[in-house]
Amino acid sequence: MPMLLSVAFALLAGLLMTRLFKLLHLHLPDVTAFLIAGVCVGPYVIGRLGIPGLGFSTMEDAERVSVLSNAALGFIAFDIGNEFRLSQLKQTGKVATVIGIFQAVAATLLVDAALIALHFILGPDVLPLPAAITLGAIASATAPAATLMVVRQYKAKGPLTDLLLPIVALDDAVGLVLFAVSFGIAQAMDGGALNVISIIVNPLLEIICSLLLGSLMGYLMTQLEKLFYSNSNRLSMTIGFVLMTIALSSMEFTLGPVKIGFSSLLVCMMLGTIFCNMSDFSDDIMKRSEKWTAPLYAVFFVLSGAELDLGVFKYPSIILVGVVYILVRCLGKYYGAHFSAVVMGCSENVRKYLGITLFPQAGVALGMVLSAQALGASLGGLIRNIILFSVLIYELFGPMLTKMALQKAGEIAPVAPEKQSRDRFAQVEKHR
Repeated sequence: MPMLLSVAFALLAGLLMTRLFKLLHLHLPDVTAFLIAGVCVGPYVIGRLGIPGLGFSTMEDAERVSVLSNAALGFIAFDIGNEFRLSQLKQTGKVATVIGIFQAVAATLLVDAALIALHFILGPDVLPLPAAITLGAIASATAPAATLMVVRQYKAKGPLTDLLLPIVALDDAVGLVLFAVSFGIAQAMDGGALNVISIIVNPLLEIICSLLLGSLMGYLMTQLEKLFYSNSNRLSMTIGFVLMTIALSSMEFTLGPVKIGFSSLLVCMMLGTIFCNMSDFSDDIMKRSEKWTAPLYAVFFVLSGAELDLGVFKYPSIILVGVVYILVRCLGKYYGAHFSAVVMGCSENVRKYLGITLFPQAGVALGMVLSAQALGASLGGLIRNIILFSVLIYELFGPMLTKMALQKAGEIAPVAPEKQSRDRFAQVEKHR
């Protein structure tokens, strides 16, 4: 019961924070309001009171409801998969692929170079070389959740938005490969030996198996939905299949030295891709799904805020390395996207603003951090604290920068959607 109360309290706090932002005339995305509300209900503010059901007293309390976060990430990936319609891919597929790969690699190489230099300046006791190389690989990841929420809230449309969502989706696959290679090298430097299976075979198998599982589930869902004549029932079927797919993607198998696992983001993206290309009902189902998932996404971001560890601020070395990581990663994302967009002949707006929309970082990066714990308590803890610090900054400011970039590109209407709704309502009342 206390956990259910905490989730309800978290959702209400997030919604009320958006109202407070409006009252204070803070024109910030709802994602930022949800994250700040999460910090407020987390263990560093209201949670400190220790009242059951009133926020989260410890990080463990917030993690106990992680099933909601996993479900939300699955639906977010499913939504992004819906952007891979063949009609759109014919126009943007090649461009999105080139930019997606190039900007991820650029971010990794620049962060690697900067942190390796910092390793020699500060010394191996402050920043060991294996940690620097691992952090460089994590830099490639971009958070799809925050980006999708900003695009949805402001109903962004245009060439930049059409490229943005496929590129964010590709980040997951590219990031997996980069992380596996870099992490394998880091483990070898930390006393192990270079392992071709862990560096090449396992990540490639994870990507291939994820795409196959997502394709299979997408095909089954599309066929079964033909048995129903009501879109409400089809929506229920869709929700059930997404949840089932999230559960199945947590499976792991080992065949001798080879490990077979799945990326839930890739699996659910592929599920959405197959569904939108094979189902005649996909447009209507996705519109209905947006209304159903709205509170789930709100809870996800509030919980993300509650899990942000403010304790990292007490370590000056963490802050220093974190600041370098954040700034250099942003440079890599921005100029990687800019130069590849120039090569691909993209418009001026795409060249100038695409990189800024790729700054947010959260879920995928934190998943990589869990894998990095294999380096041991000391190195794993260092990597975890640096990424937690960067995620705190990225999640609070990333959505705002994404909104600003889309506005500058002219892909967000100058009048807020909420005001448009009020104006339409006033017109209807006037003509009654």
